[in-house]
Order: sequence, then C-alpha cells, then structure tokens
Amino acid sequence: MAAAVEHRGMQTPAALLRARLTPDNPAIAMSAHNPLSAKLAAEAGFGAIWGSGFELSAAHAVPDASILSWETHLAAMRAMVEVQDAPVVADIDTGSGNAVSVAYLVPRYAAAGVAAVVMEDKTFPKDSSLRVGGRQELVPVEEFQGKVEAARVAGGPLVIARTEALIAGLGQDEALRRGIAYAEAGADAVLIHSKQKTPDEIITFCQSWPGQVPLVLVPTSYPQLSFGDIAALGKVGLIICGNHAIRAAVAAMRDTFGRILAEGGIAGVESRIASVRDIFALQGDDHMRDLEQRFLR
Repeated sequence: MAAAVEHRGMQTPAALLRARLTPDNPAIAMSAHNPLSAKLAAEAGFGAIWGSGFELSAAHAVPDASILSWETHLAAMRAMVEVQDAPVVADIDTGSGNAVSVAYLVPRYAAAGVAAVVMEDKTFPKDSSLRVGGRQELVPVEEFQGKVEAARVAGGPLVIARTEALIAGLGQDEALRRGIAYAEAGADAVLIHSKQKTPDEIITFCQSWPGQVPLVLVPTSYPQLSFGDIAALGKVGLIICGNHAIRAAVAAMRDTFGRILAEGGIAGVESRIASVRDIFALQGDDHMRDLEQRFLR
C-alpha cells in the first residue's frame, strides 16, 4: 500500500476519491469481483473501482445475502488495491452487525487501503436489493446514524451511507429523511438506490435533495439514464456500474464454453478470446522478468 500512496503523489485513497466526487462531472466506478477485473476496469479508464459484494458472492456461486465472511471480502478489496491505482470503494453491506461491529471492521478496510466504504441501512443479514420478493427490512434511523458515526476513522476511508428506503417501498419522504439524517451523522455521501425500471423516482429524489453531501447512484435497473443525464441533475458525485463485470464475464465464458463443445475443438474461439501474451501482460510478467535479470544469479 505504501507504494500505491507514493504513486498517487502522497494523496490518500480517500482524498483522491473525494476530489473526484464532483456533481458537475461525476466519477464513474466499475464493479469488480477480483484483482484482475479491478485491473481491467482501471486500464479502461474508470475513475474508481466498486468492490461489489454482489459480484464477489456471485464469483463464489453463493447468494448475495451476507453468506461470505467479511474476511473474504476484505482480502478481495486488499488485493484490488494492490494491483492498480484507481480508488477502491468497498461494499460492506450492513457492516456485519451493529455499530460495535462497524467500529472494529472499518479500520481493517482503512488498513487495506480502500478509499471508501458503502454501508446500507438494512438489517443483518441482508438480502439483495434487486431480488424479486426479497426481504427488505431497514434498521431505525437512529441506529444507523450510530453506525455511520462508528465508521468514521481518523484518516480512514470515506463513509457512504446507503439508504434502501425506496427499495423497501417506504417512499420519497422517508428516503429523504434517512438521507439527511445520515449526512448529519457524518456521511461523506449518500447512496440512493431504486429497483424501478424507469428513473422517475431517482430523478425526483435528486431534485429534492438539499445537497449537504454528494449523492451516489447505481443505475442498474434504469440504464436509460445516461451519465450525462445524471450529471445534469447537479447532485450526484459518483455513478456506480454495479454488476457489469460479473455479468460480462458470465456471458463471455458461456459463449466460449458452448462454442468449444459445439465445434468439437478450441480453434474456433482463438480469435475471440484474449491471447496468452495479453494474460502475461496483465500478470505483470515483464516486471517479473526485470526482477529476474536484476537479482537472480
């Protein structure tokens, strides 16, 4: 991590991300589920990496329902930080319990070098926001304010408070009440989520937001709202592409695997997949060869 900070001009990951949360030109974060996908997202030019709990769960072939341990998630975030320079935004779900759990958990993410943690106001264990018929139960506002306060670590990651009020069907007034309360508790940004297939309720929320801190959007369900449209709202500092890495990977692997079996060989897919040389480059093979030349006798 020391090398990463030096490379960024001694800016901390949190400071680097904070500087990019500009509502007139929101940062774009791409999801990742392992170090390789994080490195590819940074290589593509995304301004941040979304360390997605959904994607990590999917990569382990288990539901996004607080099944994976926080140690597994933390290790994945640390590995993402180590292989590329874009700030990593860690999806810590509900913080693995109450405010005491959060107070112990977040410093470990700080030590791993993450730029921000996103914590949602659901009960533990959580259920996926986009799951049809999912169990969407929220904790009391005051309880979550305590969790936000507990997540604030001196010199640590930004704290992004995620309210699921719209997901739970509680309406605009409750969503605004919760977002404002979380900003008052010290959140650096507020993530407002929706599973509606149109962006109407998100646009309404953004227009009503008093603007104490930037908003964060995850437009998975309403992809017709472009990045330019979001910037025009003047309230959003970060846009998260929430699950596109794992969905792209699944689609590509299914296509390749199916072709190999259907064609009875691997020749037909060679032009459609990455070369071995490309994989070596992503692994940092040239750097390893340099080390061999310098140090092996």
